[in-house]
Amino acid sequence: MTKISDLKAKTDDQLATELGELKREQFNLRFQAATNQLEKPSRIREVRRDIARIKTLQTERSRSDAK
Repeated sequence: MTKISDLKAKTDDQLATELGELKREQFNLRFQAATNQLEKPSRIREVRRDIARIKTLQTERSRSDAK
């Protein structure tokens, strides 16, 4: 699980890259769950929440830039 303080230290490009990696991982986890090969079901929840954290941070940054 990624901490918000770690994410705030990253640049916008780094956040976008990490978001892409997490979405790819989420896609793979979904397939593993569908084929009953998932070793750690809790990882799906962690990835989903990490994606939400990054998107929230991106939205905050875009709103602060707009002001």
